[in-house]
Amino acid sequence: MHMGTTKNIRDAVEKELSFDPLIDATHITARNINGDVALNGTVASYPQYLQAATAAQRVAGVKNVYNHLEVVLPPGDYRDDALLTTAANNALASNVTVPDGIEATAHDGNLTLTGTVKSGSQRSAAERAVAGLIGLRNIRDDIEIAYDADPLDVDVLVQDALDRYALLADDSDVTTDTSGNTVTLHGHVRNWAEHDAVVEAAWMVSGVYDVRDLLTVTG
Repeated sequence: MHMGTTKNIRDAVEKELSFDPLIDATHITARNINGDVALNGTVASYPQYLQAATAAQRVAGVKNVYNHLEVVLPPGDYRDDALLTTAANNALASNVTVPDGIEATAHDGNLTLTGTVKSGSQRSAAERAVAGLIGLRNIRDDIEIAYDADPLDVDVLVQDALDRYALLADDSDVTTDTSGNTVTLHGHVRNWAEHDAVVEAAWMVSGVYDVRDLLTVTG
C-alpha cells in the first residue's frame, strides 16, 4: 500500500511503534517530510532505541530514519561506570564472534568500544555483544578495521557478494566504487531489507575499512 501523504506516513510509523511489543512508544513522536522520518522523545533502554528505528523502517514510504531518541533509564537499571565496564568486557570476552583485544569503557552509561578487527562484521558483532546490557544508554564504536588487502580485490569481492544476495532483484542497479579500501554504494533498493543486505554485504568483506552509503530507498 502506498503512503501518499506526510500525515499518512507519520501516522503509520506511530502505529507501527505502538504495535511492536519490544517498544514502549508512550514518549515517542514521529515527524515526516517526504519520507524522511525523525523519531523524537525517550525510551527506557538501548535495545528499544535500536528497535524503534527498525520499526519505522518497516513502514511503506519511509526513505530515511533519523533516530533522535534519548535513552532515559529507569532508576533500577542504572549501573555505575565500573560495573557497566566490567559487564561489557565480560560480554565481549565470552562471545565467540568477537575477536580478542576488543575493550569497552563506560562513562555515564555510554560505552566506548576500542580495538582492531579485520572486517566490519566483526565490529558489528562487538556492538551486538553489549547492546542488551542493563544500564547501557548508547554505544560509541571506535573499533578500527585493519587488514592488508588489495583495493582491486576488495572491489571484486564486494560485487561478487552482492551478486549472490537473493534479496536483490536481477535488474538491480546497485553499483560499487572502491577508492583505496573505502566502498561507496550507489543505486536504488526497494525497501530497507534490501538496503541493509547491501550494506551488510559490503561490510562483510575483509579489507573494507569504510562503507559510504549513497543508496536510495524507493519505498
